[in-house]
Amino acid sequence: MSTLGYAVSDSTTMLRRNLKHVVRYPSIPLFVAGTPIVFLLLFVYVLGGTLGSGLGGTRDDYLAYIVPGVLMLTLTGSATGTAISVATDMTEGIVARFRTMSISRGAVLTGHVLGSLIQTMAAMLLVAVVAVLIGFRPTGSPAGWLGALGVLTLIAFSVTWLSVAMGMNAKSIETASNQPMIFLLLPFLGSGFVPTDSMPDVLRWFADVQPFTPFIEAVRGLLMGTTVEAGTMLATVIWCAVLSVAGYAWALWLYNRRSVRA
Repeated sequence: MSTLGYAVSDSTTMLRRNLKHVVRYPSIPLFVAGTPIVFLLLFVYVLGGTLGSGLGGTRDDYLAYIVPGVLMLTLTGSATGTAISVATDMTEGIVARFRTMSISRGAVLTGHVLGSLIQTMAAMLLVAVVAVLIGFRPTGSPAGWLGALGVLTLIAFSVTWLSVAMGMNAKSIETASNQPMIFLLLPFLGSGFVPTDSMPDVLRWFADVQPFTPFIEAVRGLLMGTTVEAGTMLATVIWCAVLSVAGYAWALWLYNRRSVRA
């Protein structure tokens, strides 16, 4: 078997290990999907009437507006679960044992990334189903829906790599649970729940330049069949590339540094 073949085989083994952990310990995946569903119901049924009127529409219009933001909350909540999972492996010594075995160096990281990506997409699917059940009706074309799915997968992949690095960098599981918290705030500080033009000038500037605003606007436009500006899509691709490369480089550096120390 070639070197690439061994790497793929080892990564598949690590992926299977992570998915088995999900089945045995489902509390984190349930939290990842449950929290955004609670936010969705809260914003729609408690605040939706008032906020929908503020947007010049109804509760149903506000539901259509916030679904992309809630999907981003699902994605960022999964980042916390990923960091905790990686930190658990690092602190309990299983990674040190893997280093003594004849497995591909990057297989452990790849297994965590792919496993977390599958969990994240499953959680977002569940949130989307709940949104449809309470009245969300995307008006985009099937091609637009597939485009939104592709964008969400790309965003999840990039954020997952960064959360893996955060989990490796954490000295404890408690620290790992806190480091990705910034991701949970960014959809609220963007266009996830209110338009950015309703914000004070300084906050509006931050909302417009941070990555989750173009993420949300791209997904919203594709789902609802509205125009997605070229600049928004370009910003989405650039931010995903930056986060992916930064997360991968940071995680690999941490893994190699700990290997040398070991």
